[in-house]
Amino acid sequence: QELRSGHFWRGVLAELAATLIFVGVVLGASTAPGPLAPALAGGLAAGGLVCSLGGSQANPALTLALLCTRKLSALRGAAGVLAQCTGATLASAAARAALPDDTGLVTRVSAVGTAGMALAWETFATFQLALAAFAVAENAAPQAGLALGSAVAAGALAAGPFSGGSMNPARSLGPAIVTGVWDDHWVS
Repeated sequence: QELRSGHFWRGVLAELAATLIFVGVVLGASTAPGPLAPALAGGLAAGGLVCSLGGSQANPALTLALLCTRKLSALRGAAGVLAQCTGATLASAAARAALPDDTGLVTRVSAVGTAGMALAWETFATFQLALAAFAVAENAAPQAGLALGSAVAAGALAAGPFSGGSMNPARSLGPAIVTGVWDDHWVS
């Protein structure tokens, strides 16, 4: 019955569109040197998407967290993750076609540390993002866009020097599929 609901399909489409926009914005900003531009672009995009599309996660990690806490049905969660991965792959393909160089597209473990260190920072950054997402979902705060956008930017700035600061498996998966570069992909 859930599959016949227009609300269900609007939610799935919102996940696809939000992830396509988010990943496209971050990938476009990733051509700038350093982690500042993609962190700010990601934060601003996340904040704008929360304000315009509402409850879409645009992030499989957040969708999984909502599934584990039973705030989403299994069907809605699975369809959402599939839509998010599709949106990220489409954005990655467009970015690869539009940008002169695809080296900034893939999140990588930096030479600053080890894969274990990158995983620790990525986990911490994703945790603080999920914490912010749950806080605004529970309180339905009018400043939800600012809170989530700030959490995305802060997490990307903190983890960026070590892991690329993705905090979003779809953001890492899309470019990996399009470029075929899978080095230390398990970290993101």
